[in-house]
Amino acid sequence: MVAEDDAKQAELVRRYLEHEGHAVTVVEDGRAALEELRHREPDLLVLDVMMPRVDGLDVVRILRAEDRGIPVLMLTARSTEDDLLLGLDLGADDYMTKPFSPRELVARVRTLLRRNRRPVAPSPAADPALAPAAAAADDVLTVGTLRVDPVRHEVSVGGTPVVCTPGEFRILAAMAAEPDRVFTRQRLLAELHGFDKYIGGRTVDVHVMHLRKKIERAPRRPVRLLTVFGVGYKLTDPAKGARSASS
Repeated sequence: MVAEDDAKQAELVRRYLEHEGHAVTVVEDGRAALEELRHREPDLLVLDVMMPRVDGLDVVRILRAEDRGIPVLMLTARSTEDDLLLGLDLGADDYMTKPFSPRELVARVRTLLRRNRRPVAPSPAADPALAPAAAAADDVLTVGTLRVDPVRHEVSVGGTPVVCTPGEFRILAAMAAEPDRVFTRQRLLAELHGFDKYIGGRTVDVHVMHLRKKIERAPRRPVRLLTVFGVGYKLTDPAKGARSASS
């Protein structure tokens, strides 16, 4: 879906995306975007910030409040770091400033769709010969009671589901794959395609702040997602630290 009130800009984006093979729905304001999204959720939303009725930032805020994990690529004439971080803070997954290259937009869309695709594992009941492959694909990452399922794009803590934006999920999955490894901000930033071109490590800090609110009992006193001062962050099993302290 493309939400853009500039008719010429919307038509340009639509043509490029359709040429890439995508089915595209265009709406002209934020309220229409929300109504259409609730009726039929697309695979990705290209969202202009400055729109009538409901602006793009409010659209993202509402989508995330409704726990909708649809990837969002925001378009804006604003280019300051604070503006970009505000979009990230609300839950956007990528950002492009106007004027932009339509070819680059298509590439960003392609990357977001690829990174947020949810593969469906073959059913062993339907074809028993495929059972081993399905089991291998369904390889859940665990760090203590934290579970990250890359196939189903699901996160839980102690059995309680946690809703993450695609950007938050990419950072958490990367860290869960290598528990206790210290990840620099630049390394985590590489998981967020597109942002490194515009802003720096504060992008990662925003995502970490939101992740702590979701996976920590006391976000201001984290025990899972830890800061390694002067370096970056690491994901660890808090129970392991407690066992070490008691031994």
